[in-house]
Amino acid sequence: MHDLPGDWTALAALVFMLGVKHGFDADHLATIDGLTRYNARANPRIARLCGTLFSLGHGAVVVTIALAVSTLARHWQVPQWIETAGAWISIGFLTLLGLVNLHAVTAAEPHELVAPVGIKGRWLGRLTRSSNPGWVMLVGALFALSFDTLSQAALFALTATRFGGWEHALTLGLLFMLGMLVTDGANGLWIARLIARADQVALVASRVMSLVVSSMSLLVAAFGAAKFLSPEVDAWSEGRELLFGGALICCVAVSYLFALRLVRIRNPAAHVSTVTSSAG
Repeated sequence: MHDLPGDWTALAALVFMLGVKHGFDADHLATIDGLTRYNARANPRIARLCGTLFSLGHGAVVVTIALAVSTLARHWQVPQWIETAGAWISIGFLTLLGLVNLHAVTAAEPHELVAPVGIKGRWLGRLTRSSNPGWVMLVGALFALSFDTLSQAALFALTATRFGGWEHALTLGLLFMLGMLVTDGANGLWIARLIARADQVALVASRVMSLVVSSMSLLVAAFGAAKFLSPEVDAWSEGRELLFGGALICCVAVSYLFALRLVRIRNPAAHVSTVTSSAG
């Protein structure tokens, strides 16, 4: 779990970054991938919106928890074991997701798009094949009912009470949701575009992004464990949360641009087809 800063501006920026990073969760990406692919056939009108709808449902639960905790904060304090347990559960899930997605890349056939692999989505069964906007939002809401997400929302809600009442907790909850909207919304659009094309750009981009998500999951898990196990690492990381969040976002963006550049170098015709499709 993160040590949240005491300055309001830094806290707000960090919570937004946490929302962006949370949107890169492989479980999120895998479920949005599945919903987008299903709706590309069942309901093309909402296929591109699946990431946004998922994030709105997920964020609504986070905002509700933040408001509830801020209201109860005067009479109740979150026990330390909840923060610790939430952090280790998150580390465990990130490690598992990183490994299974790394395996998905290495096991994919050369002609196949690599789809993100998730774990939580398998528990929801047919809900992950929904074509109704309300049901897609419900899937996102159910994803928020996990121990690590709830403990994170409770932590920044309690931190917000240092600056005032429920209004500050609401602001942080909305910023967290906005961060997720940026990531998950863009991911839904990106997947819809990959589905619509079956050229070398899509094949390479899907592999690069899957490798990046897998690597980031493993690195974030390793860093989180190192902070718990080493006081030196914990002390060194204090105050650098915004830097780490920004670096994560830049890494993913640069990796995607690198994938496109790599394809254009190896296959100049891909650039021509991209421009042609955009013009059409």
